Amino acid sequence: MRVRFWAAACLTAAGIASAAFAQVPLPTANSQTQFSSGQSVVPAYEGWMKNPDGTFTFVFGYFNRNWKEEPIIPAGPNNKLEPGPADRGQPTFFHPRRQPWVFRVTVPADWGQKELVWSITVNGKTERAYAQLALEGEIRERMIMARGNLNPGEDDPNNPPVVSIAPVMGATVSAPVTLTAMVTDDGLPKPRVRKTPAPAADGTAQINSSARLLPTGLNVTWYQYGGPAKAEFDSRGPMAVNNGQASATVRFSAPGTYILRALASDGALQKPAEVTVTVK
Repeated sequence: MRVRFWAAACLTAAGIASAAFAQVPLPTANSQTQFSSGQSVVPAYEGWMKNPDGTFTFVFGYFNRNWKEEPIIPAGPNNKLEPGPADRGQPTFFHPRRQPWVFRVTVPADWGQKELVWSITVNGKTERAYAQLALEGEIRERMIMARGNLNPGEDDPNNPPVVSIAPVMGATVSAPVTLTAMVTDDGLPKPRVRKTPAPAADGTAQINSSARLLPTGLNVTWYQYGGPAKAEFDSRGPMAVNNGQASATVRFSAPGTYILRALASDGALQKPAEVTVTVK
């Protein structure tokens, strides 16, 4: 039986409809079984957008059922799109759990009701996502940038950050490499003001040790999109943008071509950029 994935959003009073959420068989609250490795990676079809030139863009994500294992699956027989070229720029490095709106495929204006199928085979299991131009599957760019937290009924003057990554030259195995993202923004929304913890009875500040002190303004998160082996970041983020930049150090354990991404966020909207690094 085919499992179809659609983007999630609410129906508004104005009658703006979006797609019903994917019926991904996630672990239930009654199930305490969590697999560190050995499970499948499920591709997810998030929805489609119509482009100004009449073409269409299918948007995909995925759900890695493993809690720790990060499979590396090169484009080819075990990681392919059909019909057409098997390699359409899909990820080849898969982070644990649900990763929405990861990559896009543009199809011609005369695509009609054909299906674009993304299949992933790992740990002996093959999973597929079926992309089709169904009416209820239409989504908007702003919903993607808001990571699904968009309220279509509001006029939002906020624009997403503009981000680029400085080219990387001369990378070698095991040597630290500095990545630098250049980020600009319109200053919206205004950064939240972090509240000062109330003093305890002994006069010391009460700090919730389980809470992460995330940046309240413009920030960047680094992650790996592809490569022959895992790239190790000293800190992935989110890290605050200072003087228009956010830098991270990464090391590579094997030679080859890696694709790394920086996801810039202003606290409401996000925008990615990527850089290709050749490691000798």
